[in-house]
Amino acid sequence: MASNAKVISSYQRFAETAQPLLNITDVADYEAALALVEQLLDAADDTAHEPLNGLIGLLSNAIKSYENSDKSLVKFETEATTSSADVTLLRLLMDQYKLSLKDFPEIGDKTLLSRILRGERNLTKEHIKKLAARFSISPALFF
Repeated sequence: MASNAKVISSYQRFAETAQPLLNITDVADYEAALALVEQLLDAADDTAHEPLNGLIGLLSNAIKSYENSDKSLVKFETEATTSSADVTLLRLLMDQYKLSLKDFPEIGDKTLLSRILRGERNLTKEHIKKLAARFSISPALFF
């Protein structure tokens, strides 16, 4: 069995190395933590006793803490969970492709798009078909 001194020493070395990922303060560390969790999930066995589960848990808590403190992520999550599926997907496409209200000729003018994003109007079937074709996605994602 490992001595207490060895455990403490090992943990201190780990904490020093992992500090940027366990106390995320910026987007670069956030993205690094997400990438590491993805890598760990690929490497870990799907069992309760997998040793990597502890590290996955630590990183997941750090990621959650950062997401809860970052204003833009909180705003995005709030919009995603309170909007309809079509508006949420439209906002996601705008964010991913860095598009503005004027970048959607499939919908029409930016006033109509603004009203759709506010929930005052709905996307039509024709809008959805055109958007699905443009972004090479299934129209079902809008529902």
